[in-house]
Amino acid sequence: MAEISASLVKELRERTGAGMMECKKALVENNGDIDAAAEWLRKSGLAKADKKAGRVAAEGRIAVAQDGGKAVLVEINSETDFVAKDANFLSFTETVAQAALSSGAVDAEALKAVKLASGETVEETRAAVIAKVGENLQVRRLIQIDSANNVAAYVHGGRIGVLIELKGGDADLARGLAMHVAAMNPPHIKASDVPAEFVAKEKEIELAKMSDKDKSKPADILEKIIGGKIAKIVNEVTLYGQPYVLNTDQTVEQVVKAAGADVVSMQRIAVGEGIEKQVDDFAAEVMKQAGLA
Repeated sequence: MAEISASLVKELRERTGAGMMECKKALVENNGDIDAAAEWLRKSGLAKADKKAGRVAAEGRIAVAQDGGKAVLVEINSETDFVAKDANFLSFTETVAQAALSSGAVDAEALKAVKLASGETVEETRAAVIAKVGENLQVRRLIQIDSANNVAAYVHGGRIGVLIELKGGDADLARGLAMHVAAMNPPHIKASDVPAEFVAKEKEIELAKMSDKDKSKPADILEKIIGGKIAKIVNEVTLYGQPYVLNTDQTVEQVVKAAGADVVSMQRIAVGEGIEKQVDDFAAEVMKQAGLA
């Protein structure tokens, strides 16, 4: 078989727009014949697939896999919600989540190189699925946990995923807390986790909002007033300070402590967060091309 050089792979990549791994595979399959490899890529749909790589993929799904205290969540993005419900896409996300769990991949980049039961890598399979669904897909994020404590992995509607590690308590409580985090999205677990800078800024804001009459009160009284307002704000941004969604008569802290438990860690991801969605202004584009803008 002819030696597949890096320059040959580069040439095929530039010619077809396909990914590097796909180009190398095409050249191997066709004994280094670049023309045959290019045709092979076109027939397999992989060249077409990679030309979609520039499109913004901000929809998608969060897939989950768990085995006892070991759990993973993987965010896989598509361009549209329609494809996010496609059977090919759903099957791919489930396969990737299981691969993430069994392989122990530490992040999305490492996960892309993991081989599946088919013999292809996650990245190679992604390209093949793109060819089927006609949209750009991205394996964007992977979060995981591996603990001897109670672990809950919860996904709501395929769009919000949460991992909770709970010392003590039981699996039901861990799942309930995961559901709470999915719904309320607290940035911190406890008051002690809230940055001092945040507290200082909130004090400054609350003081600025007060009337001159209130500001003229004795320092100890003023401190109590401000302290009460800050305590309320801190409760709003902490898991322990919020009313528990499954029993709003109690705070999460009260529920957790009553079970003799403690939340060790929490992680939450939502589909598409942080991705800037492209909005096409076709009217402006036409005017620009016509020299009217």
